[in-house]
Amino acid sequence: MDKILTFPYSGVLFNTLTVIIGSLIGLAFKKGFPKRITDAVMCGIGLCTIYIGISGAISAGSDAEANPVMPIIAVALGVLIGTVIGIDRHLARLGDAVERKFSRTSADGEAHKGKIAEGFVSAGLLFCVGSMTIVGGINAGVSGDNTLYFTKGTLDFVSSIALSVSFGAGVLLSSLFVLLFQGGLVLGAGLIEPFLSAHMIAEMNCVGSLLIVVIGLNLMGITKIKVANFLPAILIAMLLAILI
Repeated sequence: MDKILTFPYSGVLFNTLTVIIGSLIGLAFKKGFPKRITDAVMCGIGLCTIYIGISGAISAGSDAEANPVMPIIAVALGVLIGTVIGIDRHLARLGDAVERKFSRTSADGEAHKGKIAEGFVSAGLLFCVGSMTIVGGINAGVSGDNTLYFTKGTLDFVSSIALSVSFGAGVLLSSLFVLLFQGGLVLGAGLIEPFLSAHMIAEMNCVGSLLIVVIGLNLMGITKIKVANFLPAILIAMLLAILI
């Protein structure tokens, strides 16, 4: 059992599995919930997501190693790069391609237009952006400590049920994104372990938590910000921590 718990990718596999199971449960009960109920649940998830993001940003910002100016620079440069590259556009195209495939193979003739792609992108970002993802990946890759990913997997299990009720199969498909992204993070953390510092981790956590807040606002329907275009900001934060 100890070998399983300390295997670097056990947390990633657990988190992926919880998203799959939670999504299947949500899909099974999808037709049993009226729209007003699913909208209320999504609003609640969005509110909790904002709370998690703000708490993470405050915690990371209060770290002795954190520099309050760096997140501003990282976000500004990150969204510039992300917008030029068109990360959100590419993810949306991937989601649309998956949606077209699903629509062709759907047997119940239900109108899925837009929901699968939106669920794939929204859920994938929610499950893969934030301090728990970053720190969990670093801990798993460096020391084999999967505690955060097991905790996160439990939280994502609940979120995936509610999200799949609202967005449908796109949330289930996001489990592949979770597997690849978190698996790559664990692998990368193991490779760059000699270069990691508390300063770098604090700055990455702060920026990641800010993105979580934006995701929460989107889930509540308050904004429609293209969060994927902000993803380079996390890498910029790490680079700034090395240079400054």
